[in-house]
Amino acid sequence: MKNGQFRIAVIKGDGIGVDVTDAALAVIEAAQRRVGNLSLGYEFLDAGAGYFQANGRDMAPGAEDAAQAADAIFLGAIGLPSVRHEDGTEIAPHLRLRESCQLYAGVRPVKAYPNAPQRLADERAAGIDLVILRESTEGLFYSAATHNRSQVIGDEEVRETLRITRATTEKLHDFAFRLARKRKARGGKGHVTCVDKANVFHSMAFFRKIFDERAEAFPDIGHSYNHVDAQALDLIRKPWEFDVLVMENMFGDILSDLGGGLVGGMGMASCAEIGDAHGLFQSAHGSAPDIMGQDKANPLASILSGALMLDYLAERSGLQVLADAGLLIDSAIQSGFEANRLRPMEFGGDQGTAALTREVVSLIEETRLQ
Repeated sequence: MKNGQFRIAVIKGDGIGVDVTDAALAVIEAAQRRVGNLSLGYEFLDAGAGYFQANGRDMAPGAEDAAQAADAIFLGAIGLPSVRHEDGTEIAPHLRLRESCQLYAGVRPVKAYPNAPQRLADERAAGIDLVILRESTEGLFYSAATHNRSQVIGDEEVRETLRITRATTEKLHDFAFRLARKRKARGGKGHVTCVDKANVFHSMAFFRKIFDERAEAFPDIGHSYNHVDAQALDLIRKPWEFDVLVMENMFGDILSDLGGGLVGGMGMASCAEIGDAHGLFQSAHGSAPDIMGQDKANPLASILSGALMLDYLAERSGLQVLADAGLLIDSAIQSGFEANRLRPMEFGGDQGTAALTREVVSLIEETRLQ
């Protein structure tokens, strides 16, 4: 922050990343106008598979440094299935940003909204409101952040490294308990579940051991454990019983998509990736280049990620006006679904990207400020 203005590095990226980013920024601007006394400045940076295809590198010169220098990073989507490295992997500079910025806490909310599809027949599915907390710098993705950690043995074998460190895991578990405490203050369950495979892997037993150690500092928050395979089953059987689920990188990658499916689809899957000094915010869905520019993308995940960014900036700066703006966006989406005014094409509705964006802006303008 400088002279009362927050600087946001914006990477629209590939495919529908452009569409949903524009939508999110329009909604943030509407919230900014309503609350007043809030100044966000944007620096647009080029990165992604399209940029790589045209320029031979995945980020523009100086873009990575500019992103790290910003108060927050807002990302649309990165990756195109048709553009890959020679080893077959997709272009993914955001994985490098996770590591260089040490964004260890990947926050993936899973929340059911009225009049949005609920894939489970049980009426309790309407009460799904949990967070998958995905460690985002280590785990099995440790080898993926750069291209020199995988051991390729000719054309016969590949070995990847799964890494769990005490320093990062302690911070992750502390983040989980603090998040549960924050949610409890707003009426949440106040419970953290450690999701692992501690019955098989030494790394996961270590992950759980540190969880137990850190739990002692949060006696007001309940805690329990679940093996990842059982957790996948329980997200189908009884997802409404969970609050904060903390887990290794790959487990979080998989289960957060399952969570998105429970509450309608990935168009509702917002995401915050937070470290000690940096925060990156993006919708958790892919770039969907097949519908880019066709006014079909659901921008709500990106818009909700914008609300997460405002809440993050509020915590870092102590400025209540930022939290008010984020809450305004959340409230607009909640009331919009309640009134059946938000009907994404993704759910079989009649509203594309532009119509949804306009409706959320209208809801923000109509909302009575506290």
